[in-house]
Amino acid sequence: MNAERRRLHMVKVEKDYGFEGPNGKPSLKDLFEGRRQLIVYHFIVRSGMGQGVLRLHGFRKRAGRSVATRQMRHEVRRGFSSSAGQAGCYKAQKGWTIAWFSSFGSDFNYDFHVTLDPKVAPVEYNYRNKEMARAKDRPVIMEGEEHGLSVFFRIDDDVFHTYSAYARGTESLTDAYRLLDTTPYGRQQDFEDSPAGWPQKPTYG
Repeated sequence: MNAERRRLHMVKVEKDYGFEGPNGKPSLKDLFEGRRQLIVYHFIVRSGMGQGVLRLHGFRKRAGRSVATRQMRHEVRRGFSSSAGQAGCYKAQKGWTIAWFSSFGSDFNYDFHVTLDPKVAPVEYNYRNKEMARAKDRPVIMEGEEHGLSVFFRIDDDVFHTYSAYARGTESLTDAYRLLDTTPYGRQQDFEDSPAGWPQKPTYG
């Protein structure tokens, strides 16, 4: 399954998304910091910093240390993105050191289907629109902030979207290897091959 996921069609990111970060206003390409792979966790920001945010606190706490020890070796950069700047206050309160960026003022969260507002963009969450969700007996509120995870891949100056997971699809992504499984290069073990035409995966001594 992981091999099949790595071979999914990747989509070139044509928009020049801008973010607010601790050291300025980076673009999506800047978030890679020279690496080939980028994992972005879309963090929920709701008024009053409610339960949605607290649920993701658990994700960050479990995933943090194990991923940090492997991300440089596997050419992976990870970070959190939220649609509003007040999440930075929550980060400071918890003492988190993970990179955190606000996409406020850009289409980033709308285009990757975690900020849902039919006035801005067609509403879709977890690969379903309202009609599809209703047909599956799923909740159909589909409004406001939701959470998800998106993976990006860089080839020279071009950035590609390779994978996204939402809702319960993110529940098992709480350790380094599970997260690496979502990336194009995977765990970079001998039995794993990159799809034909992709840059050679890095080798380590």
